[in-house]
Amino acid sequence: MQPLNLPQYDARMRCLPSGQVQIYDCLRRKFVALTPEEWVRQHFVNFLITHRAYPASFMANEVGIKHNGCQRRCDTIIYDRYAAPLAIVEYKAPDVDITPAVFDQIARYNMVLGVSCLMVSNGLKHYCCRVTPPTYTFLRDIPTYSDLL
Repeated sequence: MQPLNLPQYDARMRCLPSGQVQIYDCLRRKFVALTPEEWVRQHFVNFLITHRAYPASFMANEVGIKHNGCQRRCDTIIYDRYAAPLAIVEYKAPDVDITPAVFDQIARYNMVLGVSCLMVSNGLKHYCCRVTPPTYTFLRDIPTYSDLL
């Protein structure tokens, strides 16, 4: 897999007899198919937990939500200690540019969740913005969990 602009970590991986490679997702507590987007997700989650002090127990991957009657999935949601959503993280594969359309996608999810922080990463570039309706303020860096609160 492609090197990312995130700290390296010792990812648990396995190869099935079918040849499919899987990576362990510590939040879902299971092996999942290793895709370029999943490679980014696992590295970014590890970065948040290890380098930004996000409690793994307050994070969830692939969370289903309903928006305009359609079922959608948020890549990662970060919660406070009362299980209220604080942030949404959207991942793209490294070869996918982060465009305004990606922010439109995560903003639609936020219409349901009403979080105060949105993060987007393709593993090479990372963006984070504070949401104070009706404005979005981009931050210079990914905040620590305590700063997020």
